[in-house]
Amino acid sequence: MAAHRKPKQHPLGGPAARTAATLALASAATATLFEGSGHAEPKLTPAQVKAKVDQLYHDAEVATEAYDGAKEKADATARSLNGLRDEAARKTAQLNTARDALGSLAAAQYRSGTVAPELQLILSSDPKRYLDDAALAERAGDRTAVAVAGVRKQLAELVRLHSTADGQLTELRSRQSALARQKSDIQTKITSAEALLAQLTAPERASYEEADGAPGDNRASRSADAPRPTLAAAPLAAAPSSRAAAAVAFAYGALGKPYVWGATGPSSFDCSGLTQAAWRSAGVQLPRTTYTQINAGSRVTRAELQPGDLVFFYSGISHVGLYIGGGQMIHAPHPGAPVRVAPIDQMPFAGAARPA
Repeated sequence: MAAHRKPKQHPLGGPAARTAATLALASAATATLFEGSGHAEPKLTPAQVKAKVDQLYHDAEVATEAYDGAKEKADATARSLNGLRDEAARKTAQLNTARDALGSLAAAQYRSGTVAPELQLILSSDPKRYLDDAALAERAGDRTAVAVAGVRKQLAELVRLHSTADGQLTELRSRQSALARQKSDIQTKITSAEALLAQLTAPERASYEEADGAPGDNRASRSADAPRPTLAAAPLAAAPSSRAAAAVAFAYGALGKPYVWGATGPSSFDCSGLTQAAWRSAGVQLPRTTYTQINAGSRVTRAELQPGDLVFFYSGISHVGLYIGGGQMIHAPHPGAPVRVAPIDQMPFAGAARPA
């Protein structure tokens, strides 16, 4: 009878074994999940977010000033190239007129039974061939020699113009490629900063903006349709000249306008765009970038500051504001922060210059 009994089931065999295996796998996955969670990136404190955002904005401003400088050079190259093209067009018209005159001379010679070989060459479809054989002009008569020499000179000038234009076109394309790279770099840094700020709660964001130096009625978070803030109706101290007073007045009028990198007004500015526009309103043309503006006019010490002076910050001279007296300046801080009044102690002071 014992031989006919069913074999005893193993405790972990059959369905029980499958259930145990499933539970074991689930337990392992859960353990792995908690283990991974233990190494997750900790949430940054508002102070840490501010430090990272400030660094990203500073890096973006350094890149912006490089972009502004490269764009200024690219624009100058484009203007020069257009000038060369206009000049080449005028020279081509003059050359065609001269060749028409030679054509008339050739026609007269043809009627008389002879056409000088140098005229045949210069009226051909390959005038460059004539440039390679100047000796032909020496065999022409006086009138023909003068006409041929004039055309030859015009051809040489056209060759020079086209060669110069080709070189400037290559340079322009190189500068445009650099601009595209710098633009991408700036946007990446700004996007990273905005992503960090988006992690903050509303109270944390308000705390960040206070720490960022924004006066209560001048914060970046206010509506774009809200009226611009009105501060003192007059500068904190008397400007040393009428031009400096005009520059300061312009800066006051720009309060609340947004920061846009690469902008020079009138509706938005970056830092050097604001100071350039302010002094332009006073009839003084400043260079475009912070690292060139610091050499505009005369250098002054911090103790000598007067309203209208340009104040510069950071070791790389990557930020500039317009001094208004009382240790205060008006500046365009960074993306998301409008033109505002701020203490010059807010950033590492690097120097100052007086344009006029």
